[in-house]
Amino acid sequence: MYFKQRIGKIGEDLACKYLRKNNYKIIGRNYYCKQGEIDIIAKDEYTKELIFIEVKTRTNLHYGRPAEGIDNKKKKHIYKAGEYYLYKNELEEISVRIDVIEVYIQNNTYKINHIKSAITTKEKHLKHIV
Repeated sequence: MYFKQRIGKIGEDLACKYLRKNNYKIIGRNYYCKQGEIDIIAKDEYTKELIFIEVKTRTNLHYGRPAEGIDNKKKKHIYKAGEYYLYKNELEEISVRIDVIEVYIQNNTYKINHIKSAITTKEKHLKHIV
């Protein structure tokens, strides 16, 4: 496994730990379909929302904040994968949001920045994901 992949996996593991600690139920990880990929699918136990989560991990800020690494193409893939997940699991009527979790790792310590509803859309065909 390459360094970036290893760091990404560590970041996702830390994000899941954080989510569980904050009353989220992990439904799935690394959901793949031809439309795209979702790092973590969770349910917020307080709001009952289904959350699609993109995790971005960095060991430094030379290339900017982690969330800045999510371009429009990646957003589109997350939307499409989310729509397919909702369709496939007959969940079109459930409340959904897309969050980003930034994980900063340095010197055996880490920091989590959870950005709720970080990715939104106003397009009609993506109406299920708000």
